[in-house]
Amino acid sequence: MFKKILIANRGEIALRIIRACREMGIKTVAVYSEADAESLHVRFADEDVCIGPPAPAKSYLDAKRIIAAAEVTNAEAIHPGYGFLAENAEFAEICTSCNLVFIGPSPSVIRDMGDKALARQKMIEADVPVTPGSENPLTSIDEALSLAGEIGYPVILKAAAGGGGRGMRVCTNAGELKKNLPAAKAEAEVAFGNPTVYLEKYLTSARHIEVQVLGDMQGNIIHLGERDCTVQRRHQKLIEESPSTAVNPVLRQALGETAVQAARAVGYYSTGTVEFLLDGQGSLYFMEMNTRIQVEHPVTEEQTDIDLVKEQIRVAAGEELELRQEDVNCQGHTVEVRINAEDPLRNFAPGPGRITSFHVPGGHGIRVDTHAYAKYVIPPFYDSLIAKLIVHGKTRDQALRKLRRALDEFIVEGIPTTIDLYKRVVDHKVFIAGEYDTSFMEQYLPELIAPEEVKSAPAVPGS
Repeated sequence: MFKKILIANRGEIALRIIRACREMGIKTVAVYSEADAESLHVRFADEDVCIGPPAPAKSYLDAKRIIAAAEVTNAEAIHPGYGFLAENAEFAEICTSCNLVFIGPSPSVIRDMGDKALARQKMIEADVPVTPGSENPLTSIDEALSLAGEIGYPVILKAAAGGGGRGMRVCTNAGELKKNLPAAKAEAEVAFGNPTVYLEKYLTSARHIEVQVLGDMQGNIIHLGERDCTVQRRHQKLIEESPSTAVNPVLRQALGETAVQAARAVGYYSTGTVEFLLDGQGSLYFMEMNTRIQVEHPVTEEQTDIDLVKEQIRVAAGEELELRQEDVNCQGHTVEVRINAEDPLRNFAPGPGRITSFHVPGGHGIRVDTHAYAKYVIPPFYDSLIAKLIVHGKTRDQALRKLRRALDEFIVEGIPTTIDLYKRVVDHKVFIAGEYDTSFMEQYLPELIAPEEVKSAPAVPGS
């Protein structure tokens, strides 16, 4: 087992990894930008190294600085967390060339699954169902129009190197497709340095269901149940829960088996997530595979009582999984909401600044993963996530009751947050019934952010 791990990330995920390492008896090294000097991950790591100015390109995305920090501190492995360099195959290769273990899957798997068009091809070869669409990247507007005519509108354009909703455009007719294809390519180029896009049938009334998988280098692969990530805004996940209200026992078994099939087809090891769309007729379609620990991994941890970060570290050290599929026991119901420093009344504009008051909820079945605290300054340079609130109950009804109570107890002052929005979501009849789809936020957003407040709020340029 490793003696020292460098965490190439920041915020709550860096702190989460530090906690796992400490319980395993592993020393940790935190890296931080000048903007993150007061972050909790810096305080609780055994060692810390400043790697540059606030801009991510000059700090958290600078592979040379991170490798140098690992070498001067004699770290043996690097955990990338999520985001930044977590799904960067070149960085994983650099780690290996510098005799550092990259805690994640092989660079080739990261590269293959990071190319969404190539991932589709590999799933087709493995007999994993994919949404109807292009088997290869689009080469012309004529090709796009012809394919859309075959599969029918609406369709969605996706960046081959994409993620986080960037490079996506939904098109309901040929005119929109002609207009959006150049825009999707341009956005993909800016966001990912790769203008390649592909086309899929856009499924309306769909659910976004993902399955957590865990594999080792010896070829053992298991799944740890599903998470429902359907409540989203602009393809950004807001609420995750498990089990999904849209999945019955037969479908649940098929989901797990298909996810393992997909992971096995690419020789996957480490933690990972296979994401699916579930249409209104109960058909499953592969979307993508995330080759890293997910933001929402605590949902699975609470359902299974399995520490996914520790398992990820053990696998990276070459250990064989001690768990077998029959050992996985999902119990109760878990819901996670992402508390973001954003203002729903201002078109979800980021709200960096100093937190003047900060109180997290507690009690049985309540977990809060956060790097924030009173007087902490949320910097404007990074993702707006400041906390994850996770609740677990014996039933979904019990979990939602705990969530309502926890949201009432959660106090963050000095900056705008999405806490009040979630209070309305969990009281909404459609969400309570568990019969929502990916259009939920778009459909009900005006009433969820209180129309009377929207009318009185001053306009925000560009919102």
